Amino acid sequence: MLKVVGMADMKISNADSDIIVTYALGSCIGLTVYDPLTRVGGMMHAMMPDSKIDPPRSKENPFIFVDTGFPLLIDECLKYGAKKERLQIKAAGCSALKTGHFFKIGYKNFNCLNDLLSSYNLSLHAYDVGGAASRTMKLAISDGEVLVEDNRKKIKL
Repeated sequence: MLKVVGMADMKISNADSDIIVTYALGSCIGLTVYDPLTRVGGMMHAMMPDSKIDPPRSKENPFIFVDTGFPLLIDECLKYGAKKERLQIKAAGCSALKTGHFFKIGYKNFNCLNDLLSSYNLSLHAYDVGGAASRTMKLAISDGEVLVEDNRKKIKL
């Protein structure tokens, strides 16, 4: 079953038949978290790095921001039976599109993720970020394969 993650959204699954996908990752960041033993996986699509710019909005929807959404993505995967020490984390997006270039939103999103990973004592397993293309990101729950595609290429992370 296809589960679509919208902007400022998150989905989790432990069903082998599920594929989680997000579209239109420009300066936004797409994150996948996957435990290969339990086959629990999740994905989020965050728009902005730091919730301090709009705390009320981050309370309303924490997945708008990397710093408030990522901890919830991890927590939800753990509730499904994933173990922190086995998590494979992958990222895509963070492009410098016209508006993203001036404000460097993509760059800030990726830096925020790296800071969070360090604070959680986790590491990024693979990523496809930067450039000027909009990306689609897919996570297959059956095997944890992450496919990222834009108008020029398809790559497995």
